[in-house]
Amino acid sequence: MTASDHAATSALFISDLHLQPSQPRTTAAFLDFMDGRAIHAQRLYLLGDLFEYWAGDDDIDDPYHRHIIAAIRRVSDAGVAVFWIAGNRDFLVGARFAQAAGLTLLAEPHVADIAGQRVVLVHGDAQCTEDAKYMEFRAMVRQPAWQTQFTALPLAQRKAIIAGMRENSRKDQGDKTMEIMDVTPQAIADVHAQSGARIMIHGHTHRPALHRAGDTLRYVLPDWEPDATPPRGGWIAIGSDGAITRHALDGAVIA
Repeated sequence: MTASDHAATSALFISDLHLQPSQPRTTAAFLDFMDGRAIHAQRLYLLGDLFEYWAGDDDIDDPYHRHIIAAIRRVSDAGVAVFWIAGNRDFLVGARFAQAAGLTLLAEPHVADIAGQRVVLVHGDAQCTEDAKYMEFRAMVRQPAWQTQFTALPLAQRKAIIAGMRENSRKDQGDKTMEIMDVTPQAIADVHAQSGARIMIHGHTHRPALHRAGDTLRYVLPDWEPDATPPRGGWIAIGSDGAITRHALDGAVIA
């Protein structure tokens, strides 16, 4: 790898892979992306829900988790600056994970200056303000006191609780419209206004698109599911010239 490889891509962004051992094709696609694409960038931003769930950093020695962490570490060790914003599935990722993977944890919203572009980054769940039940749940589990109490429970018990939460979430989603589960225009406008950034990149909604509102641009990342028809997945790139491109799972540029 040469210096020009790093210079060609200033930053890459991915989210919502929901990595888990039962999805080997998604895992393989992630590893291919890390070793074939991310390792040549200057920066890599992981914008949440990399894992299907994360019960706490004491689960770091699980063989599957070690495999994923090693892939991130290879990219970091190659000189790529790797950053993490928590999703609604893996907000318990902490300092021990960050140290092992060689990445930096970011609070959201995070504003980054990349190749002349001022970009605000979020996972996206905090902007789904019409989903009152979820927003109440999110406010609870993001409290440090709640997290301290929860991570003090035995790991097996935490995993059982999370499994129950996921099942309840699936049931609840059947009663919600797509509009309720999507970001709201006012929440998005507030992030733009508070950050001073014209460009936003986020995931969470699994509705990849480029949205324009006035002079602002909002890029939504896809979730990853290589087994779907057609396959889902992809990333966003910012080139050294500041150009922003959306890419499909095979790397093709999306118009």
